[in-house]
Amino acid sequence: MKLEAKNCIKINLPGGVVSAGDMYEILLIASNAGASTISIGNRQQLFFCVDADRLEDLQTEMMQAEIRYEIDKDDFPNILSSYVTDAIFNTESWIKEGVYKDIFDLFDFTPRLKINLVDSNQTFVPFFSGNLNFITSGISNYWYLYIRFPKTTGTYCWPSLVYADDIPVISKTVENVILNNRRLFYDQTEIKHQLFFKMVMAGSTFGDQPVTEPLKLTDFYLPYYEGFNKYANNKYWLGIYRRNEVYPLEFLKDICALCLKTRVGQLYTTPWKSLLIKGINEPDRAEWGVILNKYQVNVRHAANELNWQLENLCSKSLELKKQLVREFEEQDLRTHRLCFAIKMQPKTGLPGSVIIRKQEGELFDVLHSRDFNPNSKDLISYKDNVPQSELAKCLIDLCNNYHITLSENSSSVDTYYDEPEENNSEITKYMVYQCKCCLTVYDKAYGDVVNGIAANTEFETLSHYSCPVCDASKEEFLLVEQMVAIS
Repeated sequence: MKLEAKNCIKINLPGGVVSAGDMYEILLIASNAGASTISIGNRQQLFFCVDADRLEDLQTEMMQAEIRYEIDKDDFPNILSSYVTDAIFNTESWIKEGVYKDIFDLFDFTPRLKINLVDSNQTFVPFFSGNLNFITSGISNYWYLYIRFPKTTGTYCWPSLVYADDIPVISKTVENVILNNRRLFYDQTEIKHQLFFKMVMAGSTFGDQPVTEPLKLTDFYLPYYEGFNKYANNKYWLGIYRRNEVYPLEFLKDICALCLKTRVGQLYTTPWKSLLIKGINEPDRAEWGVILNKYQVNVRHAANELNWQLENLCSKSLELKKQLVREFEEQDLRTHRLCFAIKMQPKTGLPGSVIIRKQEGELFDVLHSRDFNPNSKDLISYKDNVPQSELAKCLIDLCNNYHITLSENSSSVDTYYDEPEENNSEITKYMVYQCKCCLTVYDKAYGDVVNGIAANTEFETLSHYSCPVCDASKEEFLLVEQMVAIS
């Protein structure tokens, strides 16, 4: 990983949390090495760039401060977590600050696979963007584990719930089995799950709670994550997003200094490349306003500018996003419940309701996840080989179609009235195949983009088929009735 002629320094913040004091030390080292800005990655890590002739001094300071880092590499992905959402975007879950910290402290190794620790009651942090995706269950201190084998799209649901204290141990074991047996579990079209389970469990005991019911996730909703917002105990949290995805070091230093002065212990980075500060007291709001004014930081961007996932340090993605957002604003486009991902690299694991995927030249494919759920890996092709000049129009048409469909389906929209309205739509029924493991639907009208199956392909004609979400075999699909409304 390298940006122009500079060396890129990456620092992982496990779970996307860092003390104000530690952050200030990182900023001082970066500043001493000649950096002027810092960026947040989509796995809550930090990036900054320095000239080659400053590397030696930087490495000395990093070693003295005992800060782990990588230069022009990403061999050790950051552990992503929903810690940032605690108390502000969800309040009813059993997982709290102490549970996150206990799990982080138990990691005695630096993961080489992507690990996600995510609360099932929130939708701010993506669920399945990791290789090992731990998601809270309804039982206190127990987690679902969904494994996405490296360089593949399917997921495997671990048959037992994982106890919180076992997460680091099972992560280390799973990682060793995968990386020591790449010909079986790394970048393979078919994975033998029973063999994998047997190899992981050899000599180990994990999870005495069987999975008795499938994981249930709430409908996707991206909360507005900017500005001053009041929450529990008359405290405030402040969310900061930067349109160019870079944060001036001097701005961040002032933030850390104010945190230390007002006894705000921690800062949080988010997968949306924003910064969040919790625990601000009412009397201190004015001082925070002084910092925002000093650096002319805007904290009220349009919602359709906040719901994007881009590759890290990718200027082409950023410029394309800026172009599309401008055209969206001109059309006053509603993007509620949608998020967009721009993929310049073929196997970038970015989640999104709408996927903009780079092809040869200046052409793009536009896809969307089934039901526009960004947590689904079941992608449906909307239009192929779209020139960049026509991309905005294509996306606007897709968004308008989505909201028309949403408004016609009363079960999928927000309910504002207690009184049901008269429905003059005709209900028609037809049969589809549904995975009994994860409830993914195979509808012949759409086919299966992930598995390369064209639309209008009968399910019965597929000889070797597996679920694009959980990788279950064809035998795990049941014929079920589906209903649609036709006006």
